[in-house]
Amino acid sequence: MGRDGTSDVHGRAGGAPSGVLDDAPTGAPSETVARTRSTDPEDRSVVSGALPEGEAEIELRDVSKLFKSRYRETLALTDINLGIRKQEFVTLVGQSGCGKTTMLRILAGLIKPTTGEVRIKEQPLWHGNTRDDAALRQLGLVFQDAHLFPWYSVEDNISLPLALRKVDKKERRRRAHELGELVGLTGFERALPRELSGGMRQRVAIARALSYDPEILLMDEPFGALDAMTRDKMNMELQRIAQATQATVVLVTHSIAEAVFLADRVVLLSARPGRIRSITEIPADHPRELEVTAQPGFQDRVIDLRHQLTEDEERLARHGGVSE
Repeated sequence: MGRDGTSDVHGRAGGAPSGVLDDAPTGAPSETVARTRSTDPEDRSVVSGALPEGEAEIELRDVSKLFKSRYRETLALTDINLGIRKQEFVTLVGQSGCGKTTMLRILAGLIKPTTGEVRIKEQPLWHGNTRDDAALRQLGLVFQDAHLFPWYSVEDNISLPLALRKVDKKERRRRAHELGELVGLTGFERALPRELSGGMRQRVAIARALSYDPEILLMDEPFGALDAMTRDKMNMELQRIAQATQATVVLVTHSIAEAVFLADRVVLLSARPGRIRSITEIPADHPRELEVTAQPGFQDRVIDLRHQLTEDEERLARHGGVSE
């Protein structure tokens, strides 16, 4: 569902009030959920998240990733097909070690897939071993650690990507102040990172990722190190920022509740090798208030996703494996 509140091609229930999550339907489950639940945990069938031709802004097509070292090979991801629409908010969840971060880094062009293809606006991200610069300019990346330069001010940290692009100093300053206001840092432009709270440092990191106007924001556990109250506040702020910039967002999180609260769709990866186990659609408009987390429809989706994760844990235990 786009942020304009229109229905998507899968026929998501229309007319839901903004910020209100519909209860889970009492009739037949969706095709994706039905396919997942009808599968025995031992049978690791693949759920495709592919979209019709021309509908996806970002695509993973038949992506797999095999890591090789001197002593072992690790298949991190296999058979990944996923399309993400323009201005959609998608969250990636799964056990530690299931390949969530690997998948995000493949989307960001930081890792080349072993097989398959990444496409940004229908153009390949890779040409042989070379990344497409035009595609990369569409991407902004935020990590769990803010990775700020301690000797740079907030303003200088935000505008660093522009400095590397040789943008005029006056324009860099203007853009840094504009983004500082967007992320709630007005008055802190001259502050150093050591003078900021954890949440404020992440605001700087988000502003920096947005400095060159990327249309796609990729985020790897950006609020994982924050306390619960700050994390809730940042989740609210992220919705506002995503709407203000009209960005497409893909966010990795270990928190199922956070994933359901933020997402238009939650993509659950199975235990390694990571495959798409299920895709859960969240039929509520953005922005959402925290009160939505107390509604039955919200809790039903959280419980269902946790149940699927538990099935993966039990399957691993039966085969003598452990999740990392």
